[in-house]
Amino acid sequence: MIKRMLHSQTKTVTFAALLLGVSALISRLLGLVRDRLLAGTFGAGEDLDVYFAAFRIPDFVYGILIMGGISAIFLPVFAEYFKKDEEKGWQLASNILNCFLVLLILICGLLALFTPWLIKFITPGFSAEQKALAVSLTRIMFLSPIFLGLSSLFSGVLHYFNRFFAYSIAPIIYNLSIILGILFFVPTFGLYGLAYGVILGAVLHWLVQVPAAKISGFRYLPIFNFRSPGLKKIFKLMVPRTIGTAAFHINLMVITAIASTLVAGSISIFNFANNIQHFPIGIIGASFALASFPVLSRAWVDGQREKFLENFSSVFRQIFFLIIPVSVLVFLLRAQLVRLILGTGQFGWQDTRLTAACLGLFCFGIFAFSAVPFLSRVFYSFQDTKTPVIISLVTIALNVSLCFLFVWLLSFDNFFHSFIVDNLKLYGISSIGVVGLPLALAISGVVRFCLLLFFLRKKLGHIRLGEIKDSFEKIFLASLLMGIAVYFSLQFLAALVDMQTFAGLLVQVILAFLVGAFVYLLSTYLLKSPEMKTMKSSILRQFVK
Repeated sequence: MIKRMLHSQTKTVTFAALLLGVSALISRLLGLVRDRLLAGTFGAGEDLDVYFAAFRIPDFVYGILIMGGISAIFLPVFAEYFKKDEEKGWQLASNILNCFLVLLILICGLLALFTPWLIKFITPGFSAEQKALAVSLTRIMFLSPIFLGLSSLFSGVLHYFNRFFAYSIAPIIYNLSIILGILFFVPTFGLYGLAYGVILGAVLHWLVQVPAAKISGFRYLPIFNFRSPGLKKIFKLMVPRTIGTAAFHINLMVITAIASTLVAGSISIFNFANNIQHFPIGIIGASFALASFPVLSRAWVDGQREKFLENFSSVFRQIFFLIIPVSVLVFLLRAQLVRLILGTGQFGWQDTRLTAACLGLFCFGIFAFSAVPFLSRVFYSFQDTKTPVIISLVTIALNVSLCFLFVWLLSFDNFFHSFIVDNLKLYGISSIGVVGLPLALAISGVVRFCLLLFFLRKKLGHIRLGEIKDSFEKIFLASLLMGIAVYFSLQFLAALVDMQTFAGLLVQVILAFLVGAFVYLLSTYLLKSPEMKTMKSSILRQFVK
């Protein structure tokens, strides 16, 4: 049974996205369980601020060299080599695996030496004791990007052969390992137990993909050729992409540094809200981006321009079909979601209100954050890494500027401060500077989305914007009708259930969600939105021989 699943290949982008989406759903649910355990165990305070800050630098290495570099660039180059000569394709894979392993070990080792200085940069508001603990945790977690780097190469191979099952299991195991760390390691090792859970998760994230890669034909070869044309091409394509992702993670470090100067718990509140908003992004945006990347890369390599544009339009519209109504739902249910997920133990009412406010502001950019990974990979599929990077740098500069501006404006009484307090119901909270951070991120995300779409059209010319516009109008109208129905159902249900209990909140959220889903699906059916038919037929094709 397991062997058959490892052998299985997806036949359509939509089914691959569905498989990845289900995996992401399970993984994100586990992530919410993880956050609830963290909130209940530590609260939004100094200890958790230290953990999130310590996680930032290893995540920086993972982001720039792995997610931003090798995982995005490896697939198009491997596809090009494998199509010409399968043996050379496998040699390229082994050479990249060996060279990047050495590179990651060297980089993580050097950064471990300079960790005290790096921690001072990203946590200027921390005490000496907090900085010392953050340094120790960071050095332990530098093992994580090494194992995740190995994992990313195997992921690229599996993506090329449309074998998404093993890849989809990896993040689930990763989050389970962190939960095990909270439950079993933290009672013995304290905050260090969280770091040990992260390392365990990274190791298992890699190991679970090894059997499926072998089934695909991968055989390890002890090749170390830093002068390989394929490796040089990957490095060349990686440079602009790495600069862009480095800037993105430096941006997050700047946000962490700003949050460290605010009241205790601000880093935790921002991260909790960010994790919740990434729930739909990971399920929908990332899943479609990953599933479509091999198809787009092969279509471009084969010179099939019309197939390329057809897949682009179809995936883009499906992302919007799913993410826009979800954004509306998350915004309307933000307070209930935060209370259900985080409202336990040491996590107080003020923490809940601030986190819900941050989540509400994030919602205005969720559609953009979901589409950006896909739009970026459209550029990568024809090996253009420069354009997305330049756009990323521009919007990151915008975000940092807005962060400083909004935090400053929220530090004293003025029209902007009053507007935020009134609309997000933050009465009675003396320091609300943290909510300026998600607002800045949402605005810069929307700008980044618009610029990517503009330059993609300029690059390719006709990208079927007409049919995308028609679909968007129907999706927007259906989402508006759904939002009205959910709003009134929430008011009605609030009088029927006990809003002070977990069970009452859960019933209200589930029933409101069901009402919203019914109204949205009925509206899109009556409006004759083509996306539902596309998704249905794509799923059925997976099971037809």
